[in-house]
Formats: sequence, C-alpha cells, structure tokens
Amino acid sequence: MIHVLNAALDGVGLAYLPDSMAEPHIASGRLKEVLVDWSPYFEGFHLYYPNRRQASPAFSAFVEAVRYRG
Repeated sequence: MIHVLNAALDGVGLAYLPDSMAEPHIASGRLKEVLVDWSPYFEGFHLYYPNRRQASPAFSAFVEAVRYRG
C-alpha cells in the first residue's frame, strides 16, 4: 500500500487509500480528496474465522491488534 501512496505523492495518478494513511498528506496539501461522494464509507475490519478456542498466539495477537486499531 505504501507504493500506491508514494505513486500518488509523485503525481502518477489517483490512489484509493485508508484515511489514516492519506490524512496527513491531505492536511499538508500534498494530496487532495476526489470523488468523495463516490467513495464507500469504511465501517471497520471484519474477521471471519471458524473457532477461537484453538487460535495460535500469532492469530490472537493479530485479532487484538486489529481490534485495538479499529
């Protein structure tokens, strides 16, 4: 995703980025929002998995990280 951001910052074209990644550059004027009325609202991450009882420590850490950021 960082390559898409860098391409947009270099003026190559449009980029569809998460708000958290684009916001600092929009605030500084390096990027502009376009097609705002056509952009879907991001409601957050949704994780689907069969069972947490046997989840690996790595998967549990990932779930907690996503939940914390959400």
